[in-house]
Amino acid sequence: MSAPVGSDRPFLNRRLAAFGTTIFAEMSALAARTGSINLGQGFPDTDGPAEIAEAAVRAIRDGRGNQYPPGPGVPELRRAIAAHQQRFYGLGYDPDTEVLVTAGATEAIAAALLALLEPGDEVIALEPFYDSYAACIAMAGAVRVPLTLRAPDFRPDLDALRDAITPRTRLLLLNTPHNPTGTVLTREELAAIAELAVERDLLVVTDEVYEHLVFEGGHTPLASLPGMRERTVTISSAGKTFSFTGWKVGWITAPPALVSAVRSAKQFLTYVSSGPFQYAVAEALALPDPYYEAFRADLAAKRDLLTEGLTAAGLRVFRPQGTYFITTDISPLGEKDGLAFCRSLPERCGVVAIPNQVFYDDVEAGATQVRWAFCKKTEVLREAVDRLRAL
Repeated sequence: MSAPVGSDRPFLNRRLAAFGTTIFAEMSALAARTGSINLGQGFPDTDGPAEIAEAAVRAIRDGRGNQYPPGPGVPELRRAIAAHQQRFYGLGYDPDTEVLVTAGATEAIAAALLALLEPGDEVIALEPFYDSYAACIAMAGAVRVPLTLRAPDFRPDLDALRDAITPRTRLLLLNTPHNPTGTVLTREELAAIAELAVERDLLVVTDEVYEHLVFEGGHTPLASLPGMRERTVTISSAGKTFSFTGWKVGWITAPPALVSAVRSAKQFLTYVSSGPFQYAVAEALALPDPYYEAFRADLAAKRDLLTEGLTAAGLRVFRPQGTYFITTDISPLGEKDGLAFCRSLPERCGVVAIPNQVFYDDVEAGATQVRWAFCKKTEVLREAVDRLRAL
């Protein structure tokens, strides 16, 4: 599309000029066009618990949420989120002033960064980072400063983090369990980060959407550590835990002043969303422990199945501690460009994956890394493993 007649200005503002169609849209379209197995975009190929789907149907039939829900979210869901944080982490939040429901975690991230950043502020984020992080930082007019997690362990360099903090640093953006590497930050790593945040008076936004998908060790919310509750915006969502990604129900928990700030931005993004689904997610969060345990065990078995298949195909596999993604190195196959590899993969063996280099500012650091999603039916993963033998 050309610019308007008489104008030499492009339509897209300069902050977003580097962001085109997401790699997920490109690879999902490629999967559909070629009939390939899509191990690229991270969505399950089965629905979540039937009783939770029925709860959404019941809410619609009962006329709950069919019109605009309250701006902060329906009270039932806000109470359920607060109860969840207390149940799993011992964190107490007031559902009326310290919980905000959003259109998925992506909107929560956008609203938090738009609300809390001024143009020119620096944001330190773990690299590789989920692609919306870079776009949201850019929309806020802030500057992203990557803290690179490097293979094979993908652990944060805490000395490098300290060195990266400048007088312009406003906020740390953390993701644990980490997409795409599967790294789960340890309590010791988080304690060191917390100490720096308190020392330098930094805000922290934490993306914890994979909190219930930790296979080794456990998940520690940063807000649970000394000095952090008052400076941390914690983000999570229902999509990853309950396999209803299309419902787009996310939330933040934070002190009242931070919730109020984020809500000020959020109300001009979607305003409200997901009315009937909010009631269903409130019921989902109250599911008993066996649900969470079985969910985690099922994904752990699928992780192991795909790990073995990718290893047999000749890839170097970095076994994830959490999430439902596996990162691999394609260089043992003689490949040097993950993007080219992923674009050719459907024709070579009928499988789609995501090149990690799109998650890096330092493209060379992730040039030979490829991400694979294992949140699929076991029979689909087995078929994908059979096809990958062609490599």
